[in-house]
Amino acid sequence: MLAIRGATTITADEPQQIREAVAQLLREIAEKNRLRAEEMLFILFSNTADIRSLYPAKAAREAGFVSPALFSAAEPDIAGALPLCIRVLVLAEKEGKAAHVYLRGAASLRKDLKKFAVALDGPSGSGKSTVAKLLAEKFDILYLDTGAMYRACALYAARAGLSEFTEEAVRPLLASLPLRVEYIDGAQHTMLGEEDVSEAIRRPEVSMAASRISALRCVREKMVEMQRKIASERSCVLDGRDIGSFVLPNAPFKFYVTASSKVRAERRCKELRAKGFAVELGAIQKEIEERDANDMNREFSPLVRAEDAVLVDTSDLTIGEVVDTICKKIQEKV
Repeated sequence: MLAIRGATTITADEPQQIREAVAQLLREIAEKNRLRAEEMLFILFSNTADIRSLYPAKAAREAGFVSPALFSAAEPDIAGALPLCIRVLVLAEKEGKAAHVYLRGAASLRKDLKKFAVALDGPSGSGKSTVAKLLAEKFDILYLDTGAMYRACALYAARAGLSEFTEEAVRPLLASLPLRVEYIDGAQHTMLGEEDVSEAIRRPEVSMAASRISALRCVREKMVEMQRKIASERSCVLDGRDIGSFVLPNAPFKFYVTASSKVRAERRCKELRAKGFAVELGAIQKEIEERDANDMNREFSPLVRAEDAVLVDTSDLTIGEVVDTICKKIQEKV
């Protein structure tokens, strides 16, 4: 007896979408497990509470799966659940190893079956880091804060006494850079040796230093090497300046998250003031625009929107709306 699991998603609660998604899911399960119609004994569906327009079991019947017993159940409304998701369990009279099938946005539910990466690029203060963290929670995958890695590198160089960041001065430091990323209770902690510098790297002066040091080719090559290794080992969300264009050019999901410099400055002021820093909006906006110029005009791997990246302007959107927009785009593409 085989117990075959699967899941898929739709982008809207519409009967035709449900029919198409269920038919595709069951056909792929049958194909990958080489099942004949008479070998499928029982098909049990469950769907998230936001699907109401058609029972998946009825969609299966309409798709020609009439031999097995069919049953549908609605799941309770659970916070953080993958939206518009249809799950299935197929019991088949056959021996062997089951080939489970997870399609569209549901591919994120089985990190062991398929690794995938979401690349978020954009200028400073666009909200991409916050969005990346929420996406990682929603899909239950790793969030890798690449910006923190550059900030830690800048902090290390500054502590080494460097006042100017040049290839000649910084390159020797990289060989002994004690940077590593740890995950404690689901949160990323940026470490320099045994010191947790997660808070120290968020100071305004470190932000500007990170922009300068990240322009160096030797630094970017070192960081990219580390980031690619992490992304090759597990499903993850990465945010930065050149994730989709350079770090992970083959990432299946790419987004360019941006906002006006004024909106980004207002957000940054609010964040810093909450931490007790005395800052002025005008000065922060100027700093952000200078950083944009540095990032966009650096010689090696500048800030750029990848050709296949979806543009998401967050100026007039809440964080929740941005996350919902990106989730829908991922589900449409998978």
